Amino acid sequence: MKAVKSSGLLVVLFLIAGLLVFPAYSGAAPAQGKPVLTNEDCIKCHSAPPTDIETAGGKHKDVGCIGCHNGHPPTVKKPIPQCNDCHMGKPHFELKGCLTCHKNPHTPKNIIFAGNITDACLTCHTQQIVQLRDNKSKHTLLNCSTCHNVHGKVPQCTQCHKPHAADMPASECKQCHKAHMPKIVTYVAEIPSKDCGACHKRALDLLTASKAKHKTFACAFCHQVKHKMVPQCQDCHGAPHPAGMLAKFKNCGECHNIAHDLNNWSAVEKKEAPKAAPAAPAPKKKK
Repeated sequence: MKAVKSSGLLVVLFLIAGLLVFPAYSGAAPAQGKPVLTNEDCIKCHSAPPTDIETAGGKHKDVGCIGCHNGHPPTVKKPIPQCNDCHMGKPHFELKGCLTCHKNPHTPKNIIFAGNITDACLTCHTQQIVQLRDNKSKHTLLNCSTCHNVHGKVPQCTQCHKPHAADMPASECKQCHKAHMPKIVTYVAEIPSKDCGACHKRALDLLTASKAKHKTFACAFCHQVKHKMVPQCQDCHGAPHPAGMLAKFKNCGECHNIAHDLNNWSAVEKKEAPKAAPAAPAPKKKK
């Protein structure tokens, strides 16, 4: 009997040892790693971000949910990364407060600014600020976001300025004016004379009514390249008169009037000196 009891005790001890060594035998699940999530899992609860990324995600389209959000609470306490975890190596990426302008990281290029943003713009748009500072105008005093309140938006000049003429469309402003140096007026050779006449009305009216050959030329034919450039008559006509006459009359206009109204002296009125007002009678002395 003692042998039987001893062998039974050994069997019990063996079974207990086996349970300790092989816990799976008791029905306990084996230790597992963190659950692996996929982009398809994210969409089940978060429908808006995938839609945003698909419509305006830019390069974020190529990243996927898991590329940015490494896990999900409670397994991961901070699943939202910092922008500069990926974006680095340029001055713009060193700025703080990314979400001030890039309000939705799922639509990163839909950028809306407050009305007082300049410094952030300058980290990318360096040439524009050089033009503004080197060519002083009222535009120089403005913040970038005064005109560009949405990233990439180029406003029409007529948003703030009246056109020079009622029939001048906003698209023609840029033929002469560059927004970041508006006082430096430039134009192409083919610019219509009516555009010049919007500011220089008297000159164009005289030229249009003239009987001289000058009326056949566009304004830009003579006033080439640079605004307010006034050519010399000799640039086209050389020295058409004898040297003695040119020495006596050095100014062509002394004989030919002005270039917009050549040889039309009937329109020139000599101003007479104002006549002196008659003297007031002296007051009579009281007797």
